[in-house]
Amino acid sequence: MLLIEQPTQKLIKGPQRLSCARDGEPLVFLFLYSFNLNAVLRLMAKDLKDQSKSQGTVTSSFEADSLKDFWIPDYILLRGDLEVNKPSHVPACPVIVFINSRSGGQLGGELLLSYQTLLNKNQVFDLNEEAPAKVLHQLFFNLEKHKHGGDSVASEIQKRLRIIVAGGDGTAGWILGVISDLNLAQPPPVATVPLGTGNNLPFAFGWGKKNPGTDHESVKIFLDQVKNAQEMKVDSWHVLLRMKVSKEGSGDSVEPLKLPHSLHAVNPGPQADALDEEGYCTFRGGFWNYFSMGMDAQVSYAFHAERKLNPEKFKNQSSNQSTYAKLTCSQGWFWASLSHPSSWNIGQVTKVWIMRRPGHWEVLSIPPTIRSIICLNLPSFSGGLNPWGIPSRKRLRLKEWTPPYVDDGFLEVVGFRNAWHGAVLYTPSGHGTRLAQARGIRFEFQKSAADHTFMRMDGEPWKQPLPTKDDTVMIEISSFGQVNMLATGVYPAKSVNDPLTPRTLKGSEGDSDDEPEVVVSEERKKFGATSSLDLPKDFNLSQVS
Repeated sequence: MLLIEQPTQKLIKGPQRLSCARDGEPLVFLFLYSFNLNAVLRLMAKDLKDQSKSQGTVTSSFEADSLKDFWIPDYILLRGDLEVNKPSHVPACPVIVFINSRSGGQLGGELLLSYQTLLNKNQVFDLNEEAPAKVLHQLFFNLEKHKHGGDSVASEIQKRLRIIVAGGDGTAGWILGVISDLNLAQPPPVATVPLGTGNNLPFAFGWGKKNPGTDHESVKIFLDQVKNAQEMKVDSWHVLLRMKVSKEGSGDSVEPLKLPHSLHAVNPGPQADALDEEGYCTFRGGFWNYFSMGMDAQVSYAFHAERKLNPEKFKNQSSNQSTYAKLTCSQGWFWASLSHPSSWNIGQVTKVWIMRRPGHWEVLSIPPTIRSIICLNLPSFSGGLNPWGIPSRKRLRLKEWTPPYVDDGFLEVVGFRNAWHGAVLYTPSGHGTRLAQARGIRFEFQKSAADHTFMRMDGEPWKQPLPTKDDTVMIEISSFGQVNMLATGVYPAKSVNDPLTPRTLKGSEGDSDDEPEVVVSEERKKFGATSSLDLPKDFNLSQVS
């Protein structure tokens, strides 16, 4: 039975009604016409061809118009002077998209294909194929060149540009580090697509913690969210690691390659000090969410080691989270007092210094039972949990703390005794042992009974050797500027500059509402310029979530 669609009606010469029946019952009534059959068949073939093409590229004029706001033309993206007609339309929200195609099992590859289909494929990059530093350097070089040539479209694209990063927390941190290294006058804000296991950074800014849809409609919905998202400043934190490294890589030393990709060696230069001559090396890196040490980092290290050995078993977010929970049990942290010696406790392996005021360092007292310490910038850890919680106004006043803002130049320092202690975070008012708010933190490791501990920065864990002789390992964390993030919907991250953010938070300790507000001084809102972060030459993306 042949159904004639609207495009063929112009060939109609006259109507005729036909009834099709089975067992005497009419089933279908069609209006058929006398027509040129060959012409109809050609039109049907064309329709099928167009439908086939639409699966690989945008053909609908309505869809194309809706995506113009995100589209960046080739002459902005590619090298050389392209002979093109420069568009008069200025995109409202031009985007550059970076996708870790190995994140989220098969989802990363599917998402890459969807973005490349909907947008200009030259503005969508697979991080397994393209280095973001090279991409962004070329992009901003082109933008500056065209701006100086009087191109108003290029100027507006640079002002409105937004970055989309799809991957885990480690992938997002990589891109943020590259943007910081560019040291731009107007760095583009970043939106994060949750493709990892924990997805702490996307959750903090309202992008969720579950893997998103990868079909065209899901991508278009996400693009609209990016277009309407709120821009927020977020503190960046510099990490400096100083330790003795044997050139032979034997004994109590560690090879630089065993450190995470977020830390890289710093060349001593012509002004190397005596410690450099004695075999000490300096490593540097950065984080935007957290630095942790102890039991949580050990579980993360075991998870990453297992995933590296058996990557085929880690292609589903739910199963990854289940494996993570099982490793917490198998590592013995629920009965830590029986399975782990007290020599592993934080207070036994390191001396901790904090800086509450600029230039003033003081020793932080660590309770003897603390086995994990977290330096938190965002209220999102271990899959969106908040280790700091929400202190009452009374506690804020007594401790001289402020609410935990993401742009106030302070880290929240929290400790945990064991996995049971960490489980309280799943309760409405649960939190860890609040230790301090600090502008900077320093860990000094001397010879102790433990020969190593575990550390983690924004999802990247490593096994950190500790001194067994009269050596010292030092880690110092300090503020080094800010980055721009995009937030959407309802999100836990709070800004000190947001007039809608309350300056005091209600707690569970029965404080009255008429107590004085905690005021954040203007001095806390000002920070210096960013320092540069680089990645090692042997960077392997497959080891980043």
